[in-house]
Amino acid sequence: MDIQTKLLIFAVDLVGPLLLGYASRYQRRVGDDFFNKMILNNIFVVCPVVSFLSFWVMPLTRELFWMPFLSLALGFVPGVAAWWLARRKYRDHREQGAYVMSASLANLGTIGGICVYLVYGEQGYGYQQIATLFQYVLMFAFCYPLAQYYERQADGRSGKKVSFWSMMFSKNQIAVVGILMGGALQMAGIPRPAELSGVTPFFIHLGAWTGLIPVGYSLDFGRIRRYWLSLFDLAALKFAATPLLLYGVSGLFVESPVMRGSLLILAATPTAINAVVAARLYHLAVDLTVAAFLVTTLLFLLIVYPVLFLFLSPTG
Repeated sequence: MDIQTKLLIFAVDLVGPLLLGYASRYQRRVGDDFFNKMILNNIFVVCPVVSFLSFWVMPLTRELFWMPFLSLALGFVPGVAAWWLARRKYRDHREQGAYVMSASLANLGTIGGICVYLVYGEQGYGYQQIATLFQYVLMFAFCYPLAQYYERQADGRSGKKVSFWSMMFSKNQIAVVGILMGGALQMAGIPRPAELSGVTPFFIHLGAWTGLIPVGYSLDFGRIRRYWLSLFDLAALKFAATPLLLYGVSGLFVESPVMRGSLLILAATPTAINAVVAARLYHLAVDLTVAAFLVTTLLFLLIVYPVLFLFLSPTG
């Protein structure tokens, strides 16, 4: 598949469902319940299947030893910084949680994939796939429980003790099961049937549409306008502090310029759709996450990525 085709698919999978979801705001046949079920379809069907199939064929080599740690750091580093900032910036726990989700979850899959591929080709795309897989671990095992914590704080249920097991092993973490099962088959040396090779791309495209349509439906420019100008600190965190820190740290034990460059691009990717999904699922400030998604995505595509492309491209 050539670059033009990949760019076309990228544009269709990103813009198409957003427009369809936004247009759905002007109809009355289906409402919030329908789009919430669409989100749950991603959690209970798409994510487990993609995680299972992807981890099944993930190669285990020495060069990839640091990738799990660096991939998790892509979310933990900005997430911890955002946690500190949110406590001083917002009084509302729902806004605090939404801010932390917006910083922790980056668009490694859709935007990160095509942007890394344009610079480093198949090898860079392979690193991106691994980073995306471990973001699933971060999202389901850390971000969702943290979002639930903020929801409980906002509801005034902070006095009620919540067990570790109920936070970490709720039904929303079912994708972790797919990750563990796929990893176990890979470690056992059981090859994945060739017939399943076409299943993963289908579910990826399905996940893009069923994940983005509810986001488009959530777009209310009048309500998110109040957050636009307040998110430039988030942009500085995602586009400057995090990528520079991780790029410098990775240089201590990673020699491959392709791996380091891929990590730099991925560390600078904008807020993910999954931040909006987490906010909707746990009743946080959805408007803040939507604003973060729009602001950081526009800044990345118009300014950040062109600079990175010129800096990192072998022909640039």
